[in-house]
Amino acid sequence: MTNTVIRTTLRSDELSCPSCVPKIEKALLALPGVQKAEVKFASGRIEVEHDPALSDVNALVNSIAKTGYAAKPSAF
Repeated sequence: MTNTVIRTTLRSDELSCPSCVPKIEKALLALPGVQKAEVKFASGRIEVEHDPALSDVNALVNSIAKTGYAAKPSAF
């Protein structure tokens, strides 16, 4: 069994204040297989390094939604 870690970039247009950054990062890091989560407040980019077999993109988006923010996969 190999652990495949991929980097997924999400984007949110709803980051209204810097205090949401640690909230979103903490929620993402609580998911299985997530190794790194970095929220770029200024650009609305959310970069996540994760094992898609343990937490897929939908799990990432749903985790962010539970913190009260909408995010969607982004190509860049």
